[in-house]
Amino acid sequence: MSAHVALRHRTSYHYDRPVSLGPQTIRLHPREIGDRVVLTYELDVGPADGTVLWKTDGYDNTVAEAVFAGVMSRFDIEVRMTVDLSPYDPLECRSGQMAILRREAERASYRMPVVNGPFPDDFLTPPESGATAIPLDWLRGLNQRIASSLTYRTRFEPGVWSPVETLTRRSGSCRDSAWLFIALARRAGFAARFVSGYLVQNEDGNGGALTCDLHAWAEVFVPERGWLGFDTTSGQIVAQNHIALAVSAVPEEAAPVSGLLDRCQARFDVTMEARALPQPLQVSARA
Repeated sequence: MSAHVALRHRTSYHYDRPVSLGPQTIRLHPREIGDRVVLTYELDVGPADGTVLWKTDGYDNTVAEAVFAGVMSRFDIEVRMTVDLSPYDPLECRSGQMAILRREAERASYRMPVVNGPFPDDFLTPPESGATAIPLDWLRGLNQRIASSLTYRTRFEPGVWSPVETLTRRSGSCRDSAWLFIALARRAGFAARFVSGYLVQNEDGNGGALTCDLHAWAEVFVPERGWLGFDTTSGQIVAQNHIALAVSAVPEEAAPVSGLLDRCQARFDVTMEARALPQPLQVSARA
């Protein structure tokens, strides 16, 4: 895969009647952390009479708030960006950033229990005590166990299943299995948070056409290494092909788009494109 990749993501919401929308929070800007470089970025929102304000939320995510004065029958969002996906070692120690990362991990909500009481089976074997001996090995083992034990399923309905429901069904979407991982990691004493983002892959896994999909995974603070991402769909540690857009203590606060609207029937269409760029681009200012 070329290191520089152009992405285009368009979402259109269609309503069965003209509706009023409250402010819409759009969490589709990459988090600029570590070695991740955003080369160019553009966000278009329709109808054209809307106002877009950029801000930083309580989790240090860069978010856009779209405000519309009148009624509307559709709501369009288009993101175009180029990013540098140069390979890097996610396990490399980041001593220079550790003080900042450690302060982030002290947030109480990142340690708040997700499930009170026992899980429906002995899924957490080996016991939580293994987490304090070799934390990274324990977390990798948990990640791989979730990936191998659950059947992946695409779910278009909103919301995230509870960890108990995911375990009971032995299946779930990426967001369901990530939330299960977070629940188990927090129960073992780790600071853990939910991540929504893009996953860029070769279509055939062997240098073919690129695909880009919205995805979700978990991040855990590991002493001496900082925040590490765990993809519970693949069982792998997150690296350059994962582009984090938003982190939060709970899944709903990392949703790509959220906001109030009138009661109506709605449908949405999503298109996503990824294209490797043959020549390196120069970094430009954020649009």
